[in-house]
Amino acid sequence: MKRQTLMRTLTLSQVVFLGIAWNNPMVFFNTYGIATVTSQGVIMGAYIIAFLAIMFTAFSYGKMAKAFPIAGSAYTFTQKSINPQLGFLIGWTIMLDYMLTPMVTCLMSTVFLHAMFPGVPHALWIILLTATIVIPSILGVKFTASTGKIFVIAQVIFVFIFWILTIKSLLAGEGAGTLFSIQPLFNADIDLPVILAGASILCFSFLGFDSLTTLSEETINPEKTIPRAIIVMLLIMGVIYIGSAYLAQLVHPGFSFESTDSAAMEVVYMVGGNMFQSLFVTAVILGNFSSGVAATTSASRVLYAMGRDSVLPKKVFGHIHSRYKTPSTGIIVIGIISLLGIALTLDQVIKFINFGALIAFASVNLSVIAHYFIRNRKRSTFTEYMRYLVMPLIGAGFTLWLWSHLELDALILGGIWMAIGMGYLIYMTKFFRQGLPEFSFDKEIIPENVLIEDIKM
Repeated sequence: MKRQTLMRTLTLSQVVFLGIAWNNPMVFFNTYGIATVTSQGVIMGAYIIAFLAIMFTAFSYGKMAKAFPIAGSAYTFTQKSINPQLGFLIGWTIMLDYMLTPMVTCLMSTVFLHAMFPGVPHALWIILLTATIVIPSILGVKFTASTGKIFVIAQVIFVFIFWILTIKSLLAGEGAGTLFSIQPLFNADIDLPVILAGASILCFSFLGFDSLTTLSEETINPEKTIPRAIIVMLLIMGVIYIGSAYLAQLVHPGFSFESTDSAAMEVVYMVGGNMFQSLFVTAVILGNFSSGVAATTSASRVLYAMGRDSVLPKKVFGHIHSRYKTPSTGIIVIGIISLLGIALTLDQVIKFINFGALIAFASVNLSVIAHYFIRNRKRSTFTEYMRYLVMPLIGAGFTLWLWSHLELDALILGGIWMAIGMGYLIYMTKFFRQGLPEFSFDKEIIPENVLIEDIKM
């Protein structure tokens, strides 16, 4: 019997570019207003806290990707290292992250398109933008990586132009009138919980790193490539976000805007005028397109992993397109969900996404402890204690700390989603009297450094 599988074709640079595309350098501008208002102007400090929390967790993702180089991300890691039932709940929870992120990219583009073309209905933008991310996602991951690389380069160029124009404005006396100030980083009048609330939102800006682990079955030599790609991508994004936050807060001190959602347009116009503002909208659309395609690609792999395990309907989510070797029906489902953006706001969806993401991050940190420190007894040296116990504990503590600072409505809605997942788990296991089906991973079945189209079973 033959089983359709994913193709192992991606190199380190392609995985890094896919991660940056998912992460979207332009997402700084998309979340700038919301994060600045929430952190009351200390956006750089909020970014640094979010970055540190994510870095500890990124090391844990890298370690788990070495142990289990298969699709599924936090779902697979928790399932294999801790418990299948808990793994299902984590997979169910992180679906908030993966399945709603394509919707967010559509909403972020719609905010600026509506500001430029107020006569076009919001719903029409959502429908058109959803179609543009679903079709490329079905065509294949290599196509996605190739197009994403072009758009990523365009976004990075735009960010550097923004930096240059902002520095020029500051030297001309605009805003703070100086290139050196501690205000974007620290303000004695702002309480730490306020900055943490901003950081909990800004975790969304770094979510692309965990998506890389969902590409393990399509990456050459994933045990080495995926961990390296995660760290390289995060360092690049950290420089872009923190540098942009510092300069933007200097050129526009405070946190008062005409429109919080499109606050970045005010700053862009301030430093570059109408022409640069038009270029900005183009860059945002390109960035959100590449991010939406990459997010859809990653989300469909998580659904594929759960469908293959039969914890979600296998005929729908475990299906691989015979020609394009992509989980096409799962991608279509994600596209349908993205259409809910017609009725939801950007602020609501971002906070809802962060609920699932932060819980998943904590579970991956704990998975490192369970798999390496406890099960494989990696605790004979000080270095192993640090790698497999101390650092994962710090990562878990950091992410749960940020999770606790999410707004109440996000915690309530996320709790309801988890409760639904628990009900579904009870139904599947007949009140835990039987186990969950589980994919059997064998490195000999999926060899490294080759293209895989079929596996004989």
